[in-house]
Amino acid sequence: MPGIDWNAFLSPVLLSVKVSLVASALVFVLGIAAAWGLSRRTFRGKTLLETALMLPLVLPPTVIGFILLVLLGKKSWFGRWIEEWFAAPLIFTWWAAVIAALVVAFPLVYQTMKVGFASVDRNLEDAARSAGAGEWQVLRYITLPLAWRSLATAYILGFARALGEFGATLMIAGNIPGKTQTVPTAIYMAVESGRMTLAWWWTGSIIVISFMMMLAVSRK
Repeated sequence: MPGIDWNAFLSPVLLSVKVSLVASALVFVLGIAAAWGLSRRTFRGKTLLETALMLPLVLPPTVIGFILLVLLGKKSWFGRWIEEWFAAPLIFTWWAAVIAALVVAFPLVYQTMKVGFASVDRNLEDAARSAGAGEWQVLRYITLPLAWRSLATAYILGFARALGEFGATLMIAGNIPGKTQTVPTAIYMAVESGRMTLAWWWTGSIIVISFMMMLAVSRK
């Protein structure tokens, strides 16, 4: 297409896919651990903990970004530890974009997995335990196979949510072309600078990817 800088177009798309793949893989593992652990236990304060885990679903992305900026910035002990350990700050890197995507995607992944684990027949799990299976074996051979549809849906929804993350990413990763610029931030900057054709191409790319992911969910 005339007037399109394909290198400039592809860079945010590839980075968005990279960030989403890493974030969705991490949140998938964390989601399994949290959803399985909390669905099988009852303890004092469980409701408060689950409410806290779901907060990113309703908080404005800029609020999430601000909290992450405070927690991961140079003035925090964790931010200083990261900078000392890796000889570079975490803020304004693509890993910061991964963290932002992970946090905003987690509630959706967690809730979907929680519903999936709740649908598994407890009698089958108890039967496996009575036969001598440990908790890890019950999870691996009974719970996960029976809940695989919900787990697959959770992964796809997590990937799609991470792909569209904007506010928190802009706060802690910035909008550095070729380094931290994802498709949502690229669209914002393209509209601000009047590059509407490029903005439409980026919009089309993220719509197509998201549509394919949601189609995969609806066909399960």
